[in-house]
Amino acid sequence: MKIRWMVAAVAAVGLATVTFPVITGCGSSASRSDGDSKAAPDASACSAKAAPANLEFTLTDMNGKAVRLADYKGKAVLLNFWATWCPPCKTEIPVFIELQEKYRARGFVVLGVSTDDPADALRAFAAEHKMNYPVLQATEELMDAYGPIWAIPVSILINRDGTICKKHMGPATKEEFEKDIKAVL
Repeated sequence: MKIRWMVAAVAAVGLATVTFPVITGCGSSASRSDGDSKAAPDASACSAKAAPANLEFTLTDMNGKAVRLADYKGKAVLLNFWATWCPPCKTEIPVFIELQEKYRARGFVVLGVSTDDPADALRAFAAEHKMNYPVLQATEELMDAYGPIWAIPVSILINRDGTICKKHMGPATKEEFEKDIKAVL
């Protein structure tokens, strides 16, 4: 009986060691992102193992309007899963505002996808933080399609052709995002 509990305790500690950096948003971004770490500014920016993004979702924005992800095909899209109560998510918002403004004319868009906030809270938060990009409400199906999403923020960069080029699990820096965006534009 004691051995079984000891094995369970060791397994629990091991699991906690592996998942704690993901849950808290800690750890190096290199250990949290998929794709090539040396993205070139051309069509080869996505890794050879890049998968197509599922754009067959219609989500509701913070104003109650239907938004089809398929309508963004042909643009470079940063799909950011976040919540208003998430401190690392809040630190990324000014970066996304700046990147949206800087690269919008070149066919780039940030789509903020709230994982659990109601529309009224999103409207107030977006106004307070002067968010200049669409804010959508996630569905379980969307989170399953792009996940598993066990912790936030999660940011997924989708190329113009609808290919997932990069996935950041946890917060990333402005420099990391900008490098990735330039590589797909």
